[in-house]
Amino acid sequence: MRTFRIGGVHPQDNKQYSAHQPITECPLPKQAIIPLVQHIGAPAQAAVEVGKKVKVGDLLAKAGGFVSANIASPVSGTVSKIDQATDAWGAPMQVIVIDVEGDEWAETIDRTPELKTECTLEPKEIVDKIAAAGIVGLGGACFPTHVKLLPPPGKTAEVLIINGVECEPYLTCDHQLMLEHGEEIVVGIRILMRALNVSRAIIGIENNKKDAIQHMQELVKDVEGVEVKALMLKYPQGGEKQLIDACIGRQVPSGALPIEVGAVVDNVATVYAVYEAVQKNKPLVSRVMTVTGKDVQHPGNYSVRFGTPIDEVIALAGGVPEGTGKIIGGGPMMGRAMDHTEGMPANKRLSGLLFLPEAESVRPEPDPCIRCAKCVDACPMGLEPYLLSKLFENEKWEELEKHDIMDCIDCGCCVFTCPSHRRLLDDIRPGKAKVGGILRERAAAAKAAK
Repeated sequence: MRTFRIGGVHPQDNKQYSAHQPITECPLPKQAIIPLVQHIGAPAQAAVEVGKKVKVGDLLAKAGGFVSANIASPVSGTVSKIDQATDAWGAPMQVIVIDVEGDEWAETIDRTPELKTECTLEPKEIVDKIAAAGIVGLGGACFPTHVKLLPPPGKTAEVLIINGVECEPYLTCDHQLMLEHGEEIVVGIRILMRALNVSRAIIGIENNKKDAIQHMQELVKDVEGVEVKALMLKYPQGGEKQLIDACIGRQVPSGALPIEVGAVVDNVATVYAVYEAVQKNKPLVSRVMTVTGKDVQHPGNYSVRFGTPIDEVIALAGGVPEGTGKIIGGGPMMGRAMDHTEGMPANKRLSGLLFLPEAESVRPEPDPCIRCAKCVDACPMGLEPYLLSKLFENEKWEELEKHDIMDCIDCGCCVFTCPSHRRLLDDIRPGKAKVGGILRERAAAAKAAK
């Protein structure tokens, strides 16, 4: 059974709390709060004014650049406010607030349950529909999907890799989506293959999801060029570069994108959204997210319209468990502890809510580094986390760039494996931000000099 070759760790998966819980529809909120940044790249620009009546699927905000994404209205009602707010991590965000009135959908959206298998659109038409629908990577990165489907000059896609790994502990939404909507996912794969003009696709699924592996294998057994690969359990196998290595044995060079080795990677939830956009004319207005934890009353996988206050999702799962120490947006490895939940809406980025008990929430005080190099062995990008941390502390920006800090994928393997509880990622993240800023300034200066 295959896996990636460099680094990785084996955290307890803790998926039993929400695994196999059927997808449950979260009720509509009375008021939806829709952030204009729900993706990597330029913020979307508001395309409505206060007082505007909207239906589900109407354009709320238009992509603010090539690497950006449209935002469609997830609810019907009246735009009551366009304002500044603060997210659950203290960052400012512009939002559109809609007072919800009924659940009226745009007439162009096909809401019937009929599976539509045939797609005769040309590649450009497919890409245009995906862009119009505001689809982004729903595995966590939120990179605009249409950009992935437009390789730069001189680069050609050879294989489409579908990420059904869901290696993040506790989360089960992708697993359940494959079980309940596998047919639609297969159609979405064929659509993406058509858009990329590739004849091969691989669905990578970790071996702790045997029912999903069997189900997807059955669905693709007569689909030419599509195969399912069962992968060894190892975190972070869902990372693009790690999944490419595991599935086709190619390693993406430092600083390069997957297209450099002929691969395009999309998450299963993204593929499902592609099916809905291309075959049903449905923009991305909701996602399935996991609400879980050892003491959660009703852990499960919930389909939530974007803009729904997460306090309402939490209430549906039985409320905040007594003794909760932290609420994590996402999973325990790459997710982030929320400062608050009040006014925080569900969005394209939010794959889950994890409630950690107080005893598991306290970070041990760090001890001095003992030079054991476990963080080096664990790093799936072949970096030296202890060194990057020390260089950040001493503000050695050129050295950080030289030692490839921008290759870090924020997976947390270094922190997980460190016996001294060093807070390595707390240094590496701001170090990446600083070096990234320097690189952007350098590129802008070089462009201006031409």
